[in-house]
Amino acid sequence: MPGRSVTAGRTTADAHGEVVVLLIGMRVNHFWAVHHWGPVFLAMVRMLRELGRDKSQGLLRHVLLTASPRTYYVVQYWESKERLYAYAHSPRMFHHKAWAIANRKEREGKVRQHVGLWHETYIVPEGAYEAIYMDMPAFGLAAAHGQVPVERRGRQAKDRLAYRSG
Repeated sequence: MPGRSVTAGRTTADAHGEVVVLLIGMRVNHFWAVHHWGPVFLAMVRMLRELGRDKSQGLLRHVLLTASPRTYYVVQYWESKERLYAYAHSPRMFHHKAWAIANRKEREGKVRQHVGLWHETYIVPEGAYEAIYMDMPAFGLAAAHGQVPVERRGRQAKDRLAYRSG
């Protein structure tokens, strides 16, 4: 993000224990059908705002990305899988309402393949992830869990992957 200060040198993420990563996105199948994919995009923005206002829901950080002019997605870092599940199923949160609308439209045959939806969830155990950043502000996993000098976790990827917080 512009304006965030750069941390000089090599750093790594200060994650402890398992890491929860959710990739969630949409694909515009028909550009002309903005009345179908526009609300989906806006729903994602609304959910991110909702999560940003209430940190107790468990979203640590997110990055909105585009893979192509058709495909948009968000990389989300969560405090735990339990918090992710709780948010997804809570009737008081917007996700529950948005998903109910999508399911109803599909049942009623009102979905005409104008927009695709997808998500992938990864629960990554400690010792199965590593990160390195060079002359970067905190980004990705480091933005979610904190940024520390690389020497704290090991100078090589194999050392960082062997790191145990306990």
